[in-house]
Amino acid sequence: MNEKNKEKEAPLASRLRPGTLDEVVGQEHIIGKDKLLYRAIQADKLSSILLFGPPGTGKTTLAKVIAGTTKAEFLQINATAAGKKDMEAVVAKAKENMGMYGRKTILFIDEIHRFNKGQQDYLLPFVEDGTVILIGATTENPYFEVNGALISRSIIFELHPLSEENIKTLLLRAVTDEEKGLGSYHAVIEEDALSFLADISGGDARMALNAIELGVLTTERAEDGVIHITVDVAEECIQKRVLRYDKTGDNHYDTISAFIKSMRGSDPDAAIYYLARMLYAGEDIKFIARRIMICAAEDVSNADPQALVVAVQAAQAVERIGMPESQIILAQAAAYVACAPKSNSAVTAIGAAMQYVSTHPEHKIPPYLQDSHYKGAAKLGRGIGYQYAHDFENHYVEQQYLPDEIRDMKFYELSDMGMEKRLKEHLTAIKRGGTHGKGEE
Repeated sequence: MNEKNKEKEAPLASRLRPGTLDEVVGQEHIIGKDKLLYRAIQADKLSSILLFGPPGTGKTTLAKVIAGTTKAEFLQINATAAGKKDMEAVVAKAKENMGMYGRKTILFIDEIHRFNKGQQDYLLPFVEDGTVILIGATTENPYFEVNGALISRSIIFELHPLSEENIKTLLLRAVTDEEKGLGSYHAVIEEDALSFLADISGGDARMALNAIELGVLTTERAEDGVIHITVDVAEECIQKRVLRYDKTGDNHYDTISAFIKSMRGSDPDAAIYYLARMLYAGEDIKFIARRIMICAAEDVSNADPQALVVAVQAAQAVERIGMPESQIILAQAAAYVACAPKSNSAVTAIGAAMQYVSTHPEHKIPPYLQDSHYKGAAKLGRGIGYQYAHDFENHYVEQQYLPDEIRDMKFYELSDMGMEKRLKEHLTAIKRGGTHGKGEE
């Protein structure tokens, strides 16, 4: 099969790859015309770089654009299949290019995080001396997965999931482009199907293009002779149902509201159910993780401080792992928050304090609490008379901390739930036996 026929048989996502930077859709934050990467590629002055981002965001696309732009020889290997002999062959070719022809060599390594430490170490001296200009692509955070020495010799560019408008642009290009796309099939994609695919693909261009290609190739023509890509066709091709779920519409807010209220209401079954609905509909896992963290602080608070720890660790984990495994992590965190004892003491306290501060002038901070770590502070009376709590029994001394005008005001009221009950008992005990200090009658 010749190259032209191979290209025609290639998947749509591969055929539609742009040939120039100006054809690339999305990632304006790194390849906008005023950005460093755009200028470096256009000037053919690229140094070693690492492209980091989720699947389908254009890492390989950018590498291919560079390949078509540069005068350097462009070599490519995939870290999942390449062995030491492959790397040695690349280095030998790069040395020959430089020694015999004065020509640079760009080496694109897809999924570079799959290389072990020894393989990455092997590349290091050749990257350092300029034998090869490295372009590494990875879906994993390079700071965790790539040799620190390689990172220090490369510029990291993070690619973001494509916006819904970006995905729509690519889908319309796919349907109408007669040379590289599906234009010769005379298909039309309905607006609601376009929005659904742009939404459900989660910023992954490859997923959206694979779905539209499958739809066009498997859908029979209607009586008008046109292939109509409807929502029904779209959801079948991407193997997800609409569920009347729109990330910007009412159902989005209704579902996340029900999710939060279920955790607050100590119903883990309902929390897991609404979590599943959001995940199935393609909700952003980082958005879900943020809501669990907020619920842990707002509705569990210090009744179980561990809830926020679990929620924060879950949020960090989903950023590293991605789907589908992240659904397990989110389920664990949501279930923990739902089962934990509840208190809204923190949110009530900060709400009351914010309300007071917004309606009253600033009261003077007692002088003995003010900063005394500068020359002349003592002459101004700063810090004089402050009682250091750790010098007293139970590490507590009675001392006025609030300004005089509100010295007896209460903002934070501990509940009788979980750990807060123990904290309340602790405060009561130390205050009952506390030592008299500055500012008390």
